[in-house]
Amino acid sequence: MGYLPVENDRSIYFEHHRGSGRPIVLVHGWGANARAWDTTLPALLAHGNEVVTIDLRCCGRSDKDFDDVSIAALGEDVVRLVDHLGLDRPVINGWSLGGAVATVAVAQLGDRASGLVLTGGASPRYTATDDWPHGGSVDDVEGTLAAVAANRAETFRGVAAAVCAQNPGEAVLDSIWDMFMAMGPRGDDSLRDLATVDLRKEMAALEVPILLLHGTADAFVPFSASEAVCSINARAELVEFTGVGHAPFLEDRDRYLAALTGFLKR
Repeated sequence: MGYLPVENDRSIYFEHHRGSGRPIVLVHGWGANARAWDTTLPALLAHGNEVVTIDLRCCGRSDKDFDDVSIAALGEDVVRLVDHLGLDRPVINGWSLGGAVATVAVAQLGDRASGLVLTGGASPRYTATDDWPHGGSVDDVEGTLAAVAANRAETFRGVAAAVCAQNPGEAVLDSIWDMFMAMGPRGDDSLRDLATVDLRKEMAALEVPILLLHGTADAFVPFSASEAVCSINARAELVEFTGVGHAPFLEDRDRYLAALTGFLKR
């Protein structure tokens, strides 16, 4: 594990698990941290991959008092980490808000990346607009953030309970809630920024393979958004997880890992 300075004296936490196989960077969603991948990481290591996980700004073990928590800044952090570790053409896998972060990172890396994976990814847009009828509204996001500001623990308990389509059990629910509660309040503004970010041009310009792993019962990012990505970039491939919610790596782990490791073998 280590810490990488990214803004003045503020640092982000990361873990670098070495391997001889293709590198992959796992980028968590809003409010989560590197522990979100604890049931994914062992399989990737067994597969021989070099794996990097990070705690985004204000999340997990990263510093909590960053000035800039925008999607652009988070994406730049991923690029900095790739450069710092000297990763050789990694795949970047982003879950939820991490999908937007991963998209920004791959767009910046260009041919220094070899693939993009969106796991229920909030990319290229999280909210609906006139020509993007997928997702909720900016007002919906502001309502969620207002609820978080008023009662952080109770609101995040409800958000955690909505991650999976089926009840994952109290232990898993508690672990998701614990991750949310480890995010500092400045991290809320990352979601606020996501509400207005539009990465359609960046998505269309990507020249790497794109894998979308998305549940049809996702309560946060509609399945139709991933379907739309396939019309934006012809290199995109969608794997549908029927009846699965926002975290297919938790709800249908075996199939998720089969799809992900298959992509990494290409």
